Amino acid sequence: MMKQLSIYAENRKGTMQKITQILEDQHVNILGSVTNDSAEYGIIRMVVSDVDTAVSALRENGFICRTTDVLGVEIQDHPGALNHLLKALLDSNISVNYLYLSFVRESGMPIMVLHTEEIMEVEECLKSKGFVLL
Repeated sequence: MMKQLSIYAENRKGTMQKITQILEDQHVNILGSVTNDSAEYGIIRMVVSDVDTAVSALRENGFICRTTDVLGVEIQDHPGALNHLLKALLDSNISVNYLYLSFVRESGMPIMVLHTEEIMEVEECLKSKGFVLL
């Protein structure tokens, strides 16, 4: 299981750069990210190298942050790999709230970061089906 950082930020010019500057200043590496926006605010979801340092620094700079448990599932780098993972989840009657791509830096293997309800049960289910989880 992994911790994900969610940042709630205004949709204004320079906001994302301010966030990345704060993380750079704290030597926090962004390992994976996805951004969802609405008219005025967006949610930036990230897996980072040091979530506690990131949360502390961002909050000190006025950002609203929270952490969430997510799963990092290693998949092969070929056509159909994501489909194979999603089929395994569907066959087990598991819904995915959202997912995004990251990579294992050492091996270059793709990692699907996903959020779902009952995360501990889903983790055990995927392990039993032969998936590698971070």
